[in-house]
Amino acid sequence: MRQTGAVFRYLSLEWIDALTSEVANSSALKALATTNSIGVTQEVTAGPEGDVVYHLRVGDGIVEFGPGAAFAEDLKFRQSWETAVGVATGTLNAQEAFIKGRILLFGDRQKLLDNQDVFRELELVFTKVRTETVYE
Repeated sequence: MRQTGAVFRYLSLEWIDALTSEVANSSALKALATTNSIGVTQEVTAGPEGDVVYHLRVGDGIVEFGPGAAFAEDLKFRQSWETAVGVATGTLNAQEAFIKGRILLFGDRQKLLDNQDVFRELELVFTKVRTETVYE
């Protein structure tokens, strides 16, 4: 169980660890992992510590979140630090960022559509950690 009340710098290893803990404790994501399957890699470029890569893997009843690329990657998102911060803080609409090419998507787009429930639930997990996140 992770320590609550801590403050995490966005995309730091501590931030990824906090999300890893929240994902592991999400009964809703675990339930979705029995009927859904997807491996997603997120790459954020040119941040304060350079490029950051983390992943989400859902399937076969298992939910996994952590640093590095997804094993059996179905999708990969790539965006700059500026874009990632904008989307995370709500100052940039994610759909608009996709349309304008600020978020690049590689891989099986159908998997993205087929797993919308996973992404909705993941957003709730991110919301829990967002209140403890600083964007600098």
